[in-house]
Amino acid sequence: MKNMSFALTTKQIIDGTKTVTRRLGWLNLKPGELVRPVKKCMGLKKGESIEALRDPIRIVSVRREPLINILIDLDYGLNEIEKEGFSDHPVYRWPSVFVEFFCATHKGCTPETIITRIEFEYPDSLVKEAACKR
Repeated sequence: MKNMSFALTTKQIIDGTKTVTRRLGWLNLKPGELVRPVKKCMGLKKGESIEALRDPIRIVSVRREPLINILIDLDYGLNEIEKEGFSDHPVYRWPSVFVEFFCATHKGCTPETIITRIEFEYPDSLVKEAACKR
């Protein structure tokens, strides 16, 4: 199973408020795959180990789009910020600030950069969904 780092959004993953993430890579990820959300998986120092944040997440959809889409359509942008887990954040809840944050934390990224938008769900939502169908 692949590990996916959520070092910048650890709280949102633990709280279960994040259902979308944006990445510069992850081009081969497919819907239905399970991925283990971890705090950090690259650049670990000697003695550090991978820390899983919760049970694996299931990928719902993967698509490529320009990061700037969040700014072009305000309704889309606000909805995406909520899915990113920042709707209650005092600063990052605004699409323009979120895009600045993303670009500042991803080397070489600009608002025009084509990113990978990954939507996922938590295993507990799968359990609840199955219970509702009974």
